[in-house]
Amino acid sequence: MSSSPRIGLALGGGAALGAAHIGVLHALADHDIQPEIITGTSAGALVGAAFAAGLPLDLIEEKVRTATWATFGQFTLAPRVALLDSSVLSTSVALLGHEPRIEDLPRQFAAVATDLRTRASIVLTHGPLDLALRASIAVPGLFPPVAWDGHLLVDGVLTDNLPIRPARSLGADIVIAVQLYGGRKRTVASRRPTAAPGAATPPATETLIIKPQLRQLSKWSRTDIPRIIDEGRRAADEALAAPCRRQ
Repeated sequence: MSSSPRIGLALGGGAALGAAHIGVLHALADHDIQPEIITGTSAGALVGAAFAAGLPLDLIEEKVRTATWATFGQFTLAPRVALLDSSVLSTSVALLGHEPRIEDLPRQFAAVATDLRTRASIVLTHGPLDLALRASIAVPGLFPPVAWDGHLLVDGVLTDNLPIRPARSLGADIVIAVQLYGGRKRTVASRRPTAAPGAATPPATETLIIKPQLRQLSKWSRTDIPRIIDEGRRAADEALAAPCRRQ
């Protein structure tokens, strides 16, 4: 007897629009869908890490609703290459335990970042969770790049803003992807994503892309957060119901 297919959840980036992922997670819970593999880019990495860590969904939503710029970065007078120092994010990550590591999370998780020098997409599957998240959200000029195993990493949005391929590489048979804006993944000239050494070429999988309608909502302000969450849930409910009608 074959085992049940492994479900992956790929969460795209989009600053405050990432609150839509909360609505999607609520919809998945309502449909009794339990992803085992989580991949995230930028804001998607932040929400995805909390979910992969097993935090209660209501707590994740509370953190998203109350987050401010000070949650992710702090203005200092120290010499730096960006407006905000993202080390403050480590304090938030401490909610998950003392110096949590990606490979120790209850669900498989990967954060996507971009190599500043090569413009290659880098998939982070092992190592300090706080550094991985700081790298994935490091919008150039806003947050500083993060040094990681010989790489200098910045925002994953620049190379893979809908991390379906990483979810497949981690073994997902079915991928549910949440695209926050744009008809295509936003990319710059890049190489193939870099995964763990020795990783096999991922097989073809079934993919469901959820596209919340967020065009009129702000990605840089908290004002629209409640509406963004509601739209994420609406879009997910609609997308998840469609396959049922085809059965």
